[in-house]
Amino acid sequence: MAAILESWKRRARQLKTEVYALFLAYKHPRTPWYARIFTAVVVAYAFSPIDLIPDFIPVLGYLDDLVLVPLGVILAIRMVPKDVMEQSRLQARVEMTQGKPVSNLAALVIVLMWIGLAILVGWLVYQALK
Repeated sequence: MAAILESWKRRARQLKTEVYALFLAYKHPRTPWYARIFTAVVVAYAFSPIDLIPDFIPVLGYLDDLVLVPLGVILAIRMVPKDVMEQSRLQARVEMTQGKPVSNLAALVIVLMWIGLAILVGWLVYQALK
């Protein structure tokens, strides 16, 4: 059991490094515009301290962390030129030793999405009760 837990921890650290490498690749001038857009969304979501689906919701709460983020990372990596990604990975390994980046802007976007959803649901309920 301890070996499985250690394997999961190693993979989580590797995913964090890959996300940060994507952030660095996003800023690289040779990264195509479409890869920059997709990468920006993936990185902002991954570094956001707030999840789109809160973790307290059973099963679904961890769906984004276990499926959406890794899938987004895989797709973004495929869009970035290989040499840019390798260079970004090397730089990320060095910089990740200095701390985990967090995107406050991404957190704000997620909060605004939840507020928008709450307003929409409230409006739909109001319309149904009229």
